[in-house]
Amino acid sequence: MTNQRYKPENEAQLQELLAWASQNAMTFDLSGQGSRRGLGRPVKADAVLDMTAFSGIRSYEAAELVLTAGAATPLSEITAALHEKNQQLSFDPPDLGPFFGQEAGQGTLGGLIACNLAGPRRLSAGAARDHTLGVSAVSGRGDLFKAGGKVVKNVTGFDLPKLMAGSYGTLAAMTEITVKVLPAAEKSRTVLVMGLDDAQAVKAMSVALQSEHEVSSAAHLPLAAARASTVSYLSEAGGAVTAIRIEGPGPSVVHRCAALRDLLGSFGPTEELHAHNSRTLWQEVRDITPFAGTSTPVWRLLLPPSKAAGTVAAIARSLDVQPLYDRGGGLVWLEVRSGTDAGMAEVRAAVSAAGGQAALIRAPDELRSRVAVFHPQPEPLARLSARVKEAFDPKGVLNPGRLCAEF
Repeated sequence: MTNQRYKPENEAQLQELLAWASQNAMTFDLSGQGSRRGLGRPVKADAVLDMTAFSGIRSYEAAELVLTAGAATPLSEITAALHEKNQQLSFDPPDLGPFFGQEAGQGTLGGLIACNLAGPRRLSAGAARDHTLGVSAVSGRGDLFKAGGKVVKNVTGFDLPKLMAGSYGTLAAMTEITVKVLPAAEKSRTVLVMGLDDAQAVKAMSVALQSEHEVSSAAHLPLAAARASTVSYLSEAGGAVTAIRIEGPGPSVVHRCAALRDLLGSFGPTEELHAHNSRTLWQEVRDITPFAGTSTPVWRLLLPPSKAAGTVAAIARSLDVQPLYDRGGGLVWLEVRSGTDAGMAEVRAAVSAAGGQAALIRAPDELRSRVAVFHPQPEPLARLSARVKEAFDPKGVLNPGRLCAEF
């Protein structure tokens, strides 16, 4: 990594710097706190673009459910402000610091949106992009633009705020972001079904999600993942645990949990987590905690839930793997402990056969620098991505190589 570092103090300086870089073939590695540097391919740039000056909550209109903050604002600062008003970012922002071998609490709002990250509540609340109302940013050309606004219903034609979400900093350097916030649930409880195998667990989660009980999250922790939990109901269960989260007004949650336990009782014994234990479990699922503390490669598999267990089983026939199922089986975190190139050939073949996508989320820099970390795009979509890149950053100034070898 280069030691050369530039730190613009305002949008005018950032605009001037990126316009100069575009004209002089200079490339930058965008950096806030660097907590998500392990996501994507390693960036090979001439210098670091330090964005930490763009920090701080600019406005928070709790009654309007809208917050605006600098892109480098720590999520911990935002979470604390929302907590005072009993509100939250309802898409469950993950803290992946420990997963990548760093300290917890280092993530920023800009990094969260740029990577379009969401946790287990993605099922009911949507992704980060669905809560992004507006952005101010400077493109790789050096053009300052503002898009969106501070209203929940935002009809602007071409939705630039959503385009920034998931761009991994390859299109523009965001300086300010407006997000939608929502009231926090009055009560949260979790129904546990004990001892199911992966296929049974996916069926149980499907039954719960299709029920009338308004499930907000559904995950399955096989034995190894359950043992890694700090919640004794899971770590001491002696088997796999399937978890279903119910949130909302107190009496409604109590009623729905009881009904859900009756509904799922035919699958196996059930338990119920309240308050602290429920929050702890979903934080562990959100932050991929069962796979933290190591450097073993981890894949993110996006699959039709009905094919999740079979796909994992197919991979497990040739590789030593440990799965963690989230989003009712639609998302599988897969730790791979054997194989060449983190088992890329085996994983991609099985996932493609199931009609899914596989991204290598954690792996050594050397491996991530020479392979396709993200699932290869179909040719029409790849051409569209290239045209978007050309429109925003034709000289490849920002985060070169982060998404793919071309940009």
